[in-house]
Amino acid sequence: MARSPGGFLVLVLILTISIHKAASILDSHQPVALELFSPVHGSFGSLEESYDALQTFQILGIEKKPDISDTTCTLVLKTLGSSSSSLKDLFYALKVNGILKCDIDEEVFEGIKSRLQSVSNDASSLLDFYYSIGSLALIKEQAPKVDVLLTDADGIFQSIKALSQSDGRWRYSSNNPESSTYAAALLNYSTLPLFPSLVTYGTCLLLVRLSICSASIHQGLDFTGWLFQVYDGAFYFDEKIVDAREQHGPLSTTASVVRGLTAFADVTSGSLNIPGDKILGLAKFFLSVGIPGDAKDFFNQVYSLACLESNRVSIPLILSLPATVLSLTKNDQLKVRVNTVLGSSAPPLTVKLLQAFSSSSKNAFIIENQELKFDPENAVHFLDALPENVDVGNYVFVFEILLHDPEHQKIYATGSRTRVPIIVTGVIKVDTAEIVILDSDLGSVETKRKLDLAGENDVSLSANHLQKLRLSFQLATPLGHAFKPHQVCGQLSVSCMIFFPCLVG
Repeated sequence: MARSPGGFLVLVLILTISIHKAASILDSHQPVALELFSPVHGSFGSLEESYDALQTFQILGIEKKPDISDTTCTLVLKTLGSSSSSLKDLFYALKVNGILKCDIDEEVFEGIKSRLQSVSNDASSLLDFYYSIGSLALIKEQAPKVDVLLTDADGIFQSIKALSQSDGRWRYSSNNPESSTYAAALLNYSTLPLFPSLVTYGTCLLLVRLSICSASIHQGLDFTGWLFQVYDGAFYFDEKIVDAREQHGPLSTTASVVRGLTAFADVTSGSLNIPGDKILGLAKFFLSVGIPGDAKDFFNQVYSLACLESNRVSIPLILSLPATVLSLTKNDQLKVRVNTVLGSSAPPLTVKLLQAFSSSSKNAFIIENQELKFDPENAVHFLDALPENVDVGNYVFVFEILLHDPEHQKIYATGSRTRVPIIVTGVIKVDTAEIVILDSDLGSVETKRKLDLAGENDVSLSANHLQKLRLSFQLATPLGHAFKPHQVCGQLSVSCMIFFPCLVG
């Protein structure tokens, strides 16, 4: 007896598609942030972790966050008041104070500025420059009356420049010959732009400004030559050869570049001529990593996206699809969203579907130059219906974003074209089903019975152990085209209640 589950098979496809869903990043990341940044006894493990947590909560707009203000401010005061505190701890204590606004007397800032100024004068390592100069800039923000000007700005600047390499990367110290992309981002973009705020006006300021413009910007633009490209136009930075103790992965290195680049742009009067597709590619990289499970990686991702969200170079706009699997049976609409990396609304624009073609026939377009309609209530661009010639299968849709205001082209990065893989599914019809008995693998048919897979089928057959049983049927797509699946699984049961699973090729 052969029993059919029905006259149709529903095509089920299991797939993994990397698609950027910027609109949902806040909702998806908020609960994870609370898990990764969970204080113990009212505080985090270090001031660096405290800063990462506080900054992440602030960016993601988490209101119900752990209250660590009292214990953390106590640690900040202790760190700033201790002569044995490391430069790194002083730096992050000031970073944390910038968020929590702890009650710190001006005398505390006066007590550490001399040490920081002395370190900046004598430093020979990248991190000493980064932490000391960065801390002095933070003190100026938090205690404007404290004099934090660099006492030998020209000498410090030359010492920093001595760490630069001919390829635009920088060394960690004068004793370390290895150059680093991560180091270049810290010094070239994050540290040097602080100089104008820490020197007196006059010849020195002019020298520093000219040096920054002539050396830093041009070397910084060499960064585009170090970019590695992955799928869908995403770009990232990575280290090449560097001391293992200072090794940083692609996420950390790229985050350092993005943070420094956007900070540099904030203090530059002119514009940085960095291609918009590179900025967009960096945003796609951070979105493509999903939700990191490591707290530091999580912070690097979120903070970098926040930098890209409001940078002065070019704000990336991300095209995403709520669904990349469309059902012909359900008449699913093609829907497209365009948002910033953190999900803010995009400026007025049009989404055009330039091309759509089957993966198996790239030269036969099923759609060309079709403007999508816009639903302002749901902030979604959509196509009323798929063309009638679209059948079950794999497709590639190519989109283009067109900004309405020409001035917005100077502000936003949209990229040229965005390719998105689309899966179209539908109900597959099963027809011409029959079961036969053969006297051998290729022998003649001895018994044949037709099956109606839409109903119940009780079939009586008799055969010996040398004969073969063959079940055959045809599959057709919603448009009536022959459909050949990779595999079809079925099950036969006989009157003795023994079940025979079978794999039909």
